[in-house]
Amino acid sequence: MRYSTRIKPISYFKANAAEVLADLNDGAEPMILTQNGEAKAVVQDIRSYEQTQETLAMLKVLALGMEDIRAGRVTPLADVKERLKARLRDTDA
Repeated sequence: MRYSTRIKPISYFKANAAEVLADLNDGAEPMILTQNGEAKAVVQDIRSYEQTQETLAMLKVLALGMEDIRAGRVTPLADVKERLKARLRDTDA
């Protein structure tokens, strides 16, 4: 990704908001908005934002799982299968 071509001042965004949003909706890369020469915000389409949030959630779940492994909070697969089978038997009875 080459964000250097997607850096614009906030005044550009204000003057061209509809065009920028249409561009983003068509799959353009996120745009970095600056104010007084400093990066202040990133504007991206909603699908990309949602995908990013889903990816972050999956990474968090993975990190939590890795922490459980490191801390020894694990159960052998055979034990889990037996517990699940027992639950199924209990609900069938």
